[in-house]
Amino acid sequence: MMHVSFENTLKKIPFEDYAEKVKAIHHNIETKQGEGNDFLGWKDWPETYDREELSRIIKSAKYVRDHFDVLVVCGIGGSYLGARAAIEALNGLYSNDKIQIIYFGQTFSPNYIAQVMEYLKGKRFAINVISKSGTTTETSIAFRMVKELLEKQIGKDKARNAIFATTDKARGALKTLSDTEGYETFVLPDDIGGRYSVLTAVGLFPMAVAGIDVEAVLGGAREAMKLYSVDDLSKNPCYQYAVARDYFYRHGKSVDLFVSYEPSLTQLGEWFKQLFGESEGKNRQGLFPVSVTFSTDLHSLGQFVQDGTPLMFESILYIKRPRYDIVVPHSEDNLDGLNYLEGKSLAYINEKAFLGTLEAHVKEGKVPCMILEADQMDAKQLGHLFYFFMRACAMSAYLLGINPFNQPGVEVYKRNMFHLLGKKGY
Repeated sequence: MMHVSFENTLKKIPFEDYAEKVKAIHHNIETKQGEGNDFLGWKDWPETYDREELSRIIKSAKYVRDHFDVLVVCGIGGSYLGARAAIEALNGLYSNDKIQIIYFGQTFSPNYIAQVMEYLKGKRFAINVISKSGTTTETSIAFRMVKELLEKQIGKDKARNAIFATTDKARGALKTLSDTEGYETFVLPDDIGGRYSVLTAVGLFPMAVAGIDVEAVLGGAREAMKLYSVDDLSKNPCYQYAVARDYFYRHGKSVDLFVSYEPSLTQLGEWFKQLFGESEGKNRQGLFPVSVTFSTDLHSLGQFVQDGTPLMFESILYIKRPRYDIVVPHSEDNLDGLNYLEGKSLAYINEKAFLGTLEAHVKEGKVPCMILEADQMDAKQLGHLFYFFMRACAMSAYLLGINPFNQPGVEVYKRNMFHLLGKKGY
């Protein structure tokens, strides 16, 4: 469960003015009408997911954990951001887990790709390649390279058992290759777009390989689905959050600053940016999603947030109870002057940083803040959180009159790039 607070928004959000419009949009979402309705499969996925496939995901993940030291996840955008966000949120940045997850296929950088390839030499690694079409340029280049390395190291026959493809159910280059080579395959459903796919095999297989309880993730999403599938705005904090974002946008704000107080949640901010940016940024409209990690970024962007151009509001995700805690030790000389904190936990100090920053930004900086608060970050809570944001994003985009599920703008740079690279037809 997640509590959403609007006590620090500076102005009272007129939820009652949105009630009928939200009800109408909710009806279209539930009955799968309106623009982009053929990509609403995520809406009831926590109940309708393929149980047989989930069993294969869990079985295959165990196989990878038992036989390999590294899983290379080849994907870009929605094909890796959700999985990475989940794994870092739950396992942390310096996990002692037996298997390492490496993310590949999300960049053209020769430095990054060359270093990963060098690092993998001699390693026992498996591959999870994720692409609906199998022709996503960054992912396909990386997969071609890492597949060749794997086949050289262990032979083509053994490599077949170390490659797992998440792709279209029936067609596409990756599906064809997988059928020809005999790779284990998982499905990216036709009615779920990439940035809404974290609860499908796209996210669940890497999560399971990382030792995460994916059934609990789906359970949390299912709980959220039931809580937020109501049309009464006064009883739906997910829709209230979407309405507040819309209200701020229509009253002079152009930036939604996603804030967390845990470095392990930084990638959740990256997932948030794609979800909202790619869903809403159309027709010269939409909030610009930005993410920061406090208190770290208070030492770089804090001045601007506090005292700069008043163009933003904050969406603050605060987790009350960390998984680990540690206390400040005593120092005999006390040269740093920190003995007043000795014996106090970092959780306590982090909380005071959160509360002090909130007060500074709201009372003096006049920055509206919404707080999304959860007791702890575990697999169930994370599933709940993913579903909350996806549902809120759909509502938020529809409030703007925008199709939340297409991305026509990203095709422009691809056409230009393909032309410059000499691809036939461009």
